[in-house]
Amino acid sequence: MHDNATEVTAAGIARLAGVGRAAVSNWRRRHADFPKPVGGTETSPSFALAEVEAWLRKQGKLAEVPLRERVWQQLAGHPEGPLTALVHTGCVLLLIHERPTVWLDASAGSDARLAAILSGALDEVLVPRLGLPAGRAAREAGVKPGPEAGGADGAAGARAVKPAGAHTGTGAPEGGSRQSAPALRTPTGPQLLLSAPLLRGAAELAAETGARQAFEFLLGRHLDANPRQYTLTPAELAGLMADLAGPARTVLDPACGTGALLRAVAPRPGQELYAQDSAPELAAISALRLALHSRATVRAAAGDTLRADAHPGLRADVVLCHPPFNERNWGHDELAYDPRWEYGFPARTESELAWVQHALARLADGGTAVLLMPPAAASRRSGRRIRADLLRRGALRAVVALPVGAAPPYNIPLHLWVLRRPDRAPAAPEVLLVDTGRFAGEGRGGPDWEAVREAVTDAWGAFTRGGRLEERPGLARSVPVIDLLDDDVDLAPARHLPPAAVADGAEQLTRVRERLGATLRLTADLTPPPADPSPAARWPLTTIGELARGGALVMRSGGNGGHARVPVLTDHDVLAGTAPSGTLPESEEEAVLTEPGDVVVPVLGGGSVARVIDETTAGAVLGRNLVLLRPDRTALDPWFLAGFLRGTANNRQASSYASTATRLDVRRLQLPRLPLEEQRRYGDRFRALDEFERALRQAGRLGEQLVRGMYDGLTDGTVAPG
Repeated sequence: MHDNATEVTAAGIARLAGVGRAAVSNWRRRHADFPKPVGGTETSPSFALAEVEAWLRKQGKLAEVPLRERVWQQLAGHPEGPLTALVHTGCVLLLIHERPTVWLDASAGSDARLAAILSGALDEVLVPRLGLPAGRAAREAGVKPGPEAGGADGAAGARAVKPAGAHTGTGAPEGGSRQSAPALRTPTGPQLLLSAPLLRGAAELAAETGARQAFEFLLGRHLDANPRQYTLTPAELAGLMADLAGPARTVLDPACGTGALLRAVAPRPGQELYAQDSAPELAAISALRLALHSRATVRAAAGDTLRADAHPGLRADVVLCHPPFNERNWGHDELAYDPRWEYGFPARTESELAWVQHALARLADGGTAVLLMPPAAASRRSGRRIRADLLRRGALRAVVALPVGAAPPYNIPLHLWVLRRPDRAPAAPEVLLVDTGRFAGEGRGGPDWEAVREAVTDAWGAFTRGGRLEERPGLARSVPVIDLLDDDVDLAPARHLPPAAVADGAEQLTRVRERLGATLRLTADLTPPPADPSPAARWPLTTIGELARGGALVMRSGGNGGHARVPVLTDHDVLAGTAPSGTLPESEEEAVLTEPGDVVVPVLGGGSVARVIDETTAGAVLGRNLVLLRPDRTALDPWFLAGFLRGTANNRQASSYASTATRLDVRRLQLPRLPLEEQRRYGDRFRALDEFERALRQAGRLGEQLVRGMYDGLTDGTVAPG
């Protein structure tokens, strides 16, 4: 076996065999011939994938392993890391997509023959599609894939998170291109030999799903497995930015990441896509992804865009960019006399305005740039002079405030700036301001993208046709530039938009009032009848711990790991009675998924709360500080279980006060020993109380909404006191 063979963790083995992680632990204890660890740590060992597959196949446990899972494990455990594996895989998938017969011939022999043939075959595809130097010529000239990862650059679609201050080079006027390099070079035979099993598996996957879909699946799994390493740009937002920019033949993304923004551009004959990112692996992935998804000419480079611009002579029709935010070390000292600062030299704290001016410098006359910006860039005093010059010269055409949750960081409403390279001085210029905050979604479900897209594109279309836009109260208006050129030059849309129309506000408040009335009537109908006095019951008691040991229920604790794209039920969700709203990074820890009839109990906070999982909540990952109880329906009624767990005295005797936070020992919670039929009688009553509690919560939310709306209406003049 090769010393650098692909390794897989216990969680990966569990996925390969379609079992839980506990089953893998049992196999290690019970089977002396189970493969020995070859790496990792004592608590999280790793195993040679080839040995694991051979053992599973011998035991008859590998027959039903999905192909995509096997390929993913090969990629995730690649000796050179998953990013290198993704680049090798993308190169071969592009070859399969462009010249499938070449792959069939190369893959017919041994791995050594495959690697030897592939290097030359890839040259024939990568050189014309990506504009790369030929592999042999590049190697003889010493061309490298790009500088070491770092710098102030980021990625739209997936921006790598890098330490502050990690950069290369000293820059040059106009950024200087000598420090940038092509996004990738053709992998050598020895490099491909190490990836041969992965490449064969990826080819099988491409035969099933297509080369594009295979690459998207593997890239998506990598991004989901490493959420803290990348800043993602949602596809819906990328589509909106491309719509605002309009059709174009030449498009640039100077902070491309994995190419989400350029992917969103509508294809056109003869189209050219230019990209750059400071992380060489991301630039390579972006280039391969774009080549797989379009017939456009792709020119991608690795390098710090502000310090080492790879496309200094480009004049593009469109620039799309999701720059990194709040970068202090973007090149302020080195680039003081750079000719790109046509609208003013950005302050050290205004890195976003440096990206704005870079985008304008790379536009052709009349070209359009759309940038995702933090809201502070519209109002910080340190940037007011540059904002003023952008307005006076007609470069800034629109500012769009997005709803909270549109893109990370999800807790603030980001902005879109739409700019144009002025080809003539505007006459009586106006600027479009749009605020789509009303379309924010609840929790982390994201905004109503369809409504956002319709509102923004409709307002932008009307504005571009006439140069101005009639007021759309609470949503959009065009403002004369002269009205914005005060001491602050504050461009935040909410500060300049009129309130919602009177009719709309009054109608909305009427609808809220009607819903509140219906909910209050429902709470009256659900109010429990007066209780009949009766002597205190003296039941024989048991504990949750005893029931778990006897098999009447299964007890599981929430963890720190989740599954890709699966929502997480948090302790806050349980306490507030809301839908699952959390997220957790994918980890080696086996996630606990909820099922209908489970009872979930928070263990921190000292509250008497238990929630029965229904069909709408089932399938969520159990979050931290929660305990799940899965009763045997032939022995325990879920509502009976949840109801008695909420007793105040029961929680008090099972709680610990040793620290500043109250912690509940769920095993000590008590239940009466009752026949199943009697349990169901209590369960029906507890279910009715739960419905009453939910109605009260809904009434409270509607009441708050009505009160807030009335205050807003009375103070902004949209509601009369009478």
